[in-house]
Amino acid sequence: MSPLTPPGPSWRDRWSLYLDLIRWNRPQGWLLLLWPTLAALWLAAGGFPGWHLLAVFTLGTILMRSAGCAVNDVADRDFDRHVERTAQRPITSGRVSVKEALAVGGVLTLLSFGLVLTTNLPTVLWSFGALAVTVIYPFTKRFFAMPQAVLGVAFSFGIPMAFTALQGEVPAAAWWLVVGNLAWVLAYDTEYAMVDRNDDLKIGMRTSAITLGRFDVAGIMGFYAICLTCWWQVGVLLNLGWAWDLALVAAAAQALWHGWLIKGRERMPCFQAFRLNHWLGLTVWLGVVADRLVQGLAGGA
Repeated sequence: MSPLTPPGPSWRDRWSLYLDLIRWNRPQGWLLLLWPTLAALWLAAGGFPGWHLLAVFTLGTILMRSAGCAVNDVADRDFDRHVERTAQRPITSGRVSVKEALAVGGVLTLLSFGLVLTTNLPTVLWSFGALAVTVIYPFTKRFFAMPQAVLGVAFSFGIPMAFTALQGEVPAAAWWLVVGNLAWVLAYDTEYAMVDRNDDLKIGMRTSAITLGRFDVAGIMGFYAICLTCWWQVGVLLNLGWAWDLALVAAAAQALWHGWLIKGRERMPCFQAFRLNHWLGLTVWLGVVADRLVQGLAGGA
């Protein structure tokens, strides 16, 4: 190497860029996937699902969300440079190549698949659908009016997979949980899309915030209402008790707070509402855990 040639980035610098690529410093993303998946595990098991499945689904959720970020940034690299919030992402800024990003995503996907292989055949088969939707989602923003619905499908695969891992099938209650989760994703990702609406309009990106137009806030609150109604139906089908009902009331209060934050359609309050949603998911999971504990104690009395 010529003494005039500047040294390349160190391995520590590369590692830092890869962590930035997968949004490691922003855990809200994988928490939004994790809480409904854990709720499904607890419901399917009727309580604690065991350390093996807890580890598989927790690590798998984190790995697949990270892989999804890499795929998303590759697909959106030409759009992201025109959006203030995303212009400095590793791929868009040229600090990470497309090949590197795809390699990172591929390794994370293989690690996740290795975890799924420790479950059963139905769950393995469901994982292929999850991967397909994860790859397709970023491209739907070019032609589909509500790409957040596709994201909702991608973010809901952990629910049927949790049930098949424990029960070998997907019962009716699981589908109500899926539809509720899909509506929840539409709610919080529309809040997220409101942050970038002006930039997205300029570059021709499709989002639910643009499609809903002046009905965006009303639409988001409608999605929250559908979400909570579906989750209430889960409680009816599975005979969940007061702890579940209390969790849904607390989740509804949080949804109303998010509505208050976004009513002015200002960027930062909309972003704040989006980021707070993982607490809503945590509340619902804790409702499931508390209900299983209460009913377990009542049954043992």
